[in-house]
Amino acid sequence: MASSKWPQRRIIVLLTFVCTAVCYVERTGFSIAYTAAANSAGITQKSKGNLLSAFFYGYSISQVPGGWVAQRIGGRRVLLWSFFAWTLACIATPIDPRHNSAVIILIRVLVGVAQGFIIPSVHTVLAQWVPPHERSRSVSLTTSGMYLGAAFGMLFLPELVHWSGPRAVYVMEALMGLTWAIFWHFYSTDPPLSEHPKASAAGTHIPWKKILQSLPVWAIVVNNYTFHYVLYVLMSWLPTYFDQGLHVGLQHMGASKTMPYVVMFVMSNVGGLVADYFVTRKIMNVAHTRKWINGVGFVVAAAGLGIMPKISSVQSAIVCSSVILGSLALGRAGFAVNHMDIAPRYAGIVMGISNTAGTFAGIVGVNLTGWILQSSSQGPADLGSWRLVFGLPAVLCVFSAAVFCKYASGDRVFE
Repeated sequence: MASSKWPQRRIIVLLTFVCTAVCYVERTGFSIAYTAAANSAGITQKSKGNLLSAFFYGYSISQVPGGWVAQRIGGRRVLLWSFFAWTLACIATPIDPRHNSAVIILIRVLVGVAQGFIIPSVHTVLAQWVPPHERSRSVSLTTSGMYLGAAFGMLFLPELVHWSGPRAVYVMEALMGLTWAIFWHFYSTDPPLSEHPKASAAGTHIPWKKILQSLPVWAIVVNNYTFHYVLYVLMSWLPTYFDQGLHVGLQHMGASKTMPYVVMFVMSNVGGLVADYFVTRKIMNVAHTRKWINGVGFVVAAAGLGIMPKISSVQSAIVCSSVILGSLALGRAGFAVNHMDIAPRYAGIVMGISNTAGTFAGIVGVNLTGWILQSSSQGPADLGSWRLVFGLPAVLCVFSAAVFCKYASGDRVFE
């Protein structure tokens, strides 16, 4: 269903923005709801980490297939099917973590598989609809939905859990997913074949070997890994850090707990606007623009991660985590748009490959954090144990910025 007032590509971008927001409401909401249920049931931090990471196992195995399927049959249809699948799995989640842990793990794996098709499909759709001079701000707006969704979850869902229990969160998330799917069905369309032909479906031949041997692709992969290591660790463990490390529950923090994700939302869009401005005004070429904005974001985030474990007040921790995540969101206008520069025909596939690395980062980071905290005699209450939790990704940020500066490209590598 087309609109006579807005260009169709803007409707597509707006809907993909809402898509990512809904997905991150679900992820943040599950972490909050399950953490509350697990704490009440006396679940250990290591067991909690194992279950929270189950989503990423499913998410990791469907990224590349998601890009391939979207390339073959179109990202529009894949997005619709994926949303229906994860919402049905979400609403089936049991409440009691003590007697249903295996079922919850299975459902989180299934939700991960279904959501793993979404981001590659989104980037396939955007590569087909969005012209090059709008790429940075369009991708940045779409991905900023993740952070707005996380902010919404952090602001409202702890209260929902407190008053209505974890089940209310699962039902609300499923209803949001089904509502988005209905809007997507009626208001999205496939792109005309003549629209941006260089980003149209590439047929059956995909240069897998060239893609996997490309250093610019690996520069994107390394930075996606680091970005998601930091993001998933903070998304999954910030509630525990505030509750047991700083002894302030989320329900008592008011709107301030959403600040990191609101800052990410703002900085993601700032990064996109600045990058497009630099490219269109020829202040820098595409490669230098991507490297500059990526480097600034990741280095500032590394500094924030180094400071974080030295902080003992809640408000300072919120500000510091906001700087960390906001800087990384700014950096996404570098690596996260770059696959459309180097491989517009295969954007979904390259994004699937790099997002697979990002998903493994979630598995490693969430599990490793649980193990580190469990190893401390005081558990998460020991602020010293958080030094290693935040120090590891700080090193990764510096390393990743250097890799991207060295090997990233702004030219089309794959025709």
